[in-house]
Amino acid sequence: MRAFILSILFCFSGLVSAQDSTSVMSLSEYLGYVKSFHPIVKQANLIINESEAKLMKARGAFDPKLEVDYDRKKFKNTEYYDRLNASFKIPTWFGVELKGNFEENTGDFLNPQAFIPEDGLYSAGVSVPVARGLLTNSRMAMLRQSRLYVKQAQVDRQLLVNNILYNATVTYFNWLKTYNEKGVYEDFLSNAEMRFIGIKKSFEVGDKPAIDTLEARIALNNRKLYLEKSRITFVKSSLELSNYLWLNANTPIEIKDRIIPDANTFDTIDLTLNTSNLDIESFDIENHPKLQSLDYKFQNLNIEKRLKLNNLLPQIDLQYNFLSQTPEVSRSFSTSAYKSGVNMSFPLFLRKERGDLKLAKIKLQDTKFEIQNTRVGLKNKINAISQELDSYIIQNDYTDTIVDDYSKMLSAEERKFFLGESSLFLVNSRESKLIDAKLKAIEIENSFFKTKAKLFNVLSLSEIQMN
Repeated sequence: MRAFILSILFCFSGLVSAQDSTSVMSLSEYLGYVKSFHPIVKQANLIINESEAKLMKARGAFDPKLEVDYDRKKFKNTEYYDRLNASFKIPTWFGVELKGNFEENTGDFLNPQAFIPEDGLYSAGVSVPVARGLLTNSRMAMLRQSRLYVKQAQVDRQLLVNNILYNATVTYFNWLKTYNEKGVYEDFLSNAEMRFIGIKKSFEVGDKPAIDTLEARIALNNRKLYLEKSRITFVKSSLELSNYLWLNANTPIEIKDRIIPDANTFDTIDLTLNTSNLDIESFDIENHPKLQSLDYKFQNLNIEKRLKLNNLLPQIDLQYNFLSQTPEVSRSFSTSAYKSGVNMSFPLFLRKERGDLKLAKIKLQDTKFEIQNTRVGLKNKINAISQELDSYIIQNDYTDTIVDDYSKMLSAEERKFFLGESSLFLVNSRESKLIDAKLKAIEIENSFFKTKAKLFNVLSLSEIQMN
């Protein structure tokens, strides 16, 4: 990564010093920069950090717990009571709780059941739910869900990074399009200037009428007008591109005039977007991050449903504690000295529990429908994009042929004009047709690029190739 950063810094070192030469920024270099330093990509990493923090929180429900309860009352030189109750609890997976306890009570007005040996009383026991909370409980459900949240966060991060890379890619293609359009107008402005100078000289020696100089000047000013429009459009697209370029999370980069897009993007786009060896026919849609995220959501809701179903059972907790005055003697704990109890509760109508279970089932069914709809939608999108790409390849071939034919017609018309067999009007008309054809070719190429980016986005191919 250090070598990569140094290479990027070297590439952009000219941003702070004026130079006449230009530097090409390829799509792979640009996307590598976005993926490494853009704040939104950095923000996406927080999704995983948040899910891991929630997992730690869920595991905390199984942490051992130390509790101390001390209560004392003294009034008019009489000690009513002095009570100490310290316990150490260890929750386990299946709702069982292990417990150790020390109790020491003194005073003149103690409740008779609080009378214990002078040196205190020790106990060790267990609390077991035998109905609700045995096979599943809120602690178990939260931990299981938190583990799934970590996995879901990883695929959600991939989707978020993929979206920012897609938007950045489309911005780069728009930058390339405006650059190519500006180049077209620059080329034909040179032709118009040469033609105007030549016709003006011909008029001065009496070979051309004055109307030809006027028509040549109109054509020249038109070229200047469209070039200025394309220039400001290119400047705007460059500034838009700068929104995605950062040296780090706090230092944005502004693209200067000497930085230009890669004119050979068509030859490298598949390698850069990782679509060169992609077989759409054999693509496993089930591995798509969106479906994986929904599947984790479905599993989470299924855990919630099982918890709500378990809540229909009665709450029955059994407690049993061995008692001893001398815990250092292992045989002092026996069944002849114990404290036990049963705690039971059961709502008669279970309306809250049945309502919660019904809502959990509705959420589960809703997610199931969402998964089915997403699966079909992704398949149709991929199929439509594949056919659209095939169509743009055909359209590109047609426009290349049209541009080539218009170029030949313009060259022939210019030769006829200099031989005096044509008019400047026809030359300008042929040239305008050629300009329109080249702009149309640039537009179709840009649509092809954007469709490639759309395929990259739909398939969530966030692993780009960085030079």
